[in-house]
Amino acid sequence: MTMVKGRHRLPSGAIDSVDPAGVELISDTGVEAKAIPAPAMTRDHAAVRRGSAYLALPLLAFALAVVVGILKWLGPDDASGQTAVVAAAEATTALLSYQPATVDQDLDKATDRLTGSFRAAYAALTKDTVIPDAKRRQITAVATVPGAAEVSAGHGHAVVLVFVNQTTIVGDGAPTNTNSSVRVTLDRVGGRWLISAFDPI
Repeated sequence: MTMVKGRHRLPSGAIDSVDPAGVELISDTGVEAKAIPAPAMTRDHAAVRRGSAYLALPLLAFALAVVVGILKWLGPDDASGQTAVVAAAEATTALLSYQPATVDQDLDKATDRLTGSFRAAYAALTKDTVIPDAKRRQITAVATVPGAAEVSAGHGHAVVLVFVNQTTIVGDGAPTNTNSSVRVTLDRVGGRWLISAFDPI
């Protein structure tokens, strides 16, 4: 039980008007009640808290490193897919475009966009057939790519669907237009997307 001890005796019923500043709390034993202070943090407790903080920092750094690594691994795929689509479109245009006066240089530059066995096969075809025929018959070919779309793209490998319009002129003849679609497979070699397969659909 706690009683109110004031500096003056108060009449009954006047307890509500007591100024808190002039009131002390005493227990029913007559001993003044004092607030019990919160236990001070021991040296061991402080050391544990500091140790937990020091441990949390390396764990946080490790977690951030893992997240960044995952983003670096996954993020580039989207960018690589877009780059592969552009590379496929540009290479397709180069492979199917040439003029009789510059056919050697035109197709030689196109060969530089290829890799693997397809590069060797294309070089042989152009050297043995396309270049001699273009010079002899005065063939001009102009290819354009109205659209291209990524089929799949992974780390260093991509497949792109390319839509091609090709206009061919033989000598003084009328232009002939051909529309087609090609499944282009690319491999990333030396930081460049190079065509490793070229399959008409």
